Amino acid sequence: MEAELVALATSGATTLITLMISDVWAQTKEKLAGILARPGNEDDVLGELEASRADLVDALTRGDGGRTAAIEAEWRARLLRLLLEVPGSADALQSLPAPATGTVYNHISGPVRSAVVVQAGRIDGSTFNAPSDTT
Repeated sequence: MEAELVALATSGATTLITLMISDVWAQTKEKLAGILARPGNEDDVLGELEASRADLVDALTRGDGGRTAAIEAEWRARLLRLLLEVPGSADALQSLPAPATGTVYNHISGPVRSAVVVQAGRIDGSTFNAPSDTT
């Protein structure tokens, strides 16, 4: 049974990290906080989730794979403790939405002040015409 819980915690941590950088994070974080929190400390857990998400986004932006892996490992350990200590937590975790496949995270930086940004899975035959720089 413990091997199954380890596998579920591993899968849950991977899903959590993916959800943190997805479009459904805003809807998922409160449900997740409700699962992770003890009665009365939901706000504390929400704060921890948001701090972890900010740290994750920063690590991804800097290309820090080690920090990203460490964040996932922290959540894997926390989810495993939850699964071992709280009856019914496995069902609650499994009820969370699965992240969409093909999630894209973009970070735009540099001296660009205004420009067109297009995010798409696939673009075929498009032409973008921009006015020439007259300065």
